[in-house]
Amino acid sequence: MNTRRLRPLPMALSMLLAACATTPATKLPSPTVQAPTPEPVRNIAHPVTGVALPVDDDANIWDQLRGSFAMADCDADPGIKLWARRYTQNPQRFEDQIAAAAPRLAYVQQIAAKHNVPGEFALLPWIESQYRPLFGGKNLPAGMWQIMPATANAMGIRVNQNFDGRLDVPAATDAIMSLLSRYHDDLGDWRLVDYAFNAGEFGMRRMIDQHGVPPAEPVIPRMPVKPVTREHLVKLLAIACVIRDPARFNVSLPTLPSEQRLVAVNIGNSMPIAHAANHAGMSPDELKDLNAGFRNGMVDSNASPYLLMPSNRVQQFQSALLADNNSGGQSVPGTTTLPPLSAALGAATDDDGDTTSAGRSKATGGKTHTVKSGESLWTIAKRYAVDIKQLQQWNHLQGAGVKPGQVLKISAPG
Repeated sequence: MNTRRLRPLPMALSMLLAACATTPATKLPSPTVQAPTPEPVRNIAHPVTGVALPVDDDANIWDQLRGSFAMADCDADPGIKLWARRYTQNPQRFEDQIAAAAPRLAYVQQIAAKHNVPGEFALLPWIESQYRPLFGGKNLPAGMWQIMPATANAMGIRVNQNFDGRLDVPAATDAIMSLLSRYHDDLGDWRLVDYAFNAGEFGMRRMIDQHGVPPAEPVIPRMPVKPVTREHLVKLLAIACVIRDPARFNVSLPTLPSEQRLVAVNIGNSMPIAHAANHAGMSPDELKDLNAGFRNGMVDSNASPYLLMPSNRVQQFQSALLADNNSGGQSVPGTTTLPPLSAALGAATDDDGDTTSAGRSKATGGKTHTVKSGESLWTIAKRYAVDIKQLQQWNHLQGAGVKPGQVLKISAPG
């Protein structure tokens, strides 16, 4: 069979990535990784800008996931059904586990879609860690992707005594999806991409040079890879099988309300994670679990300029930061003073163009704001740290549309 010429990838990544393959209930073994070559590898930038990735909040995440699948279904290989039944042999336990994983899974699927990576690969953390932020010791894999320290270094993921970017869900996921996309550019087969993720891309390229590209059948390619690598692909297709047809395995998939979807929110300064959790109305353990990269109880904005949290906590968190700023930037021990988050916080522009304190309605004594060109109800609400629904109620608005020159009440009528 004619072999397919492949363009070279950075050798460091080719030799480094060898993710674990094990059942979620067992201890994850440490993969063997070769030392990186000195060839430089590009740094992978943080993928977030402080807002949620585009998503249809009303859409069923499982329908979205199924719609992005690109590999074989449940009946393509007996091993797929075997592992699907193993995952669901205790239906209640499986449902609890997938419900706990759902917020992270949905976030991962959004990043996979951004990189045009099939939905099956959003399920990889199920195999590696069940989406748990697993901590790794020295020279051990860590995070829900189980990334080795040397691999993290080659991928531009920051790891030091205060911060472990392998446990930073947005950055690590973006780095992995970018890598998988590049694997597919060279290998041309998503099955081989999974083999490469588990066993290393350099070895897969060498194997293709020797044996050629495998045919579409059998679904699990008969290549001279280790059994654990072959089983890794079977497991991935098995959990995708359960998502495809949960009723077949007597399980139900949970709903994920829009308010539970995860959002990466920019922060302007470092602070204790307990302080950030209080601002968000969460327990420190809850926020730490979503932002496990911060190792010493501090949110270090130099290491990662955002926090991951459920969308229903974002407004409270941002409003608390604004309140801190309005009160004079009271700093918490171990933090820097909060910088201004808006150049015109608490100020409004009068009709004559002069910038003053917010106007005051003579009739009611409540504060008012005159809408300027380019402003929206959302920007005005953010400016004054109030809820959009409150603005609509105070101003008897049916929708979110406002017009330049319109005078809005921005506080409850006095």
